Amino acid sequence: MDISLGMQIDRASTARVDIFHAVADANRRKLLDLLAAGERPVQELVPHFDMSFQAVSQHLHILAEAGLVTRRKQGRYRIYRAQPAALRDIHDWAGQYRAFWENRLERLGGYLDET
Repeated sequence: MDISLGMQIDRASTARVDIFHAVADANRRKLLDLLAAGERPVQELVPHFDMSFQAVSQHLHILAEAGLVTRRKQGRYRIYRAQPAALRDIHDWAGQYRAFWENRLERLGGYLDET
């Protein structure tokens, strides 16, 4: 086995864990929702939260580490942009359970119709 291939697999699984960890927090999900409308500087994001500038910055840092947002400097501002393609791992993972739940809900619907 090629060692570099093993390292790629480890990095991919680590990235997946980071993405799930990143979206597990409600504040980070709200940041993603706000950034879905377009890129924004941190100063425009802070008023949407009951937390400090530093706390919002820390949440953005976690999202950036997970690849869910990108950051660029424009003068003295840091502008953040959502990277929705990075959510594909979550979409694919949740999709595995779609057929299971659709089947269960159809069976429940049939049962309720009979009763």
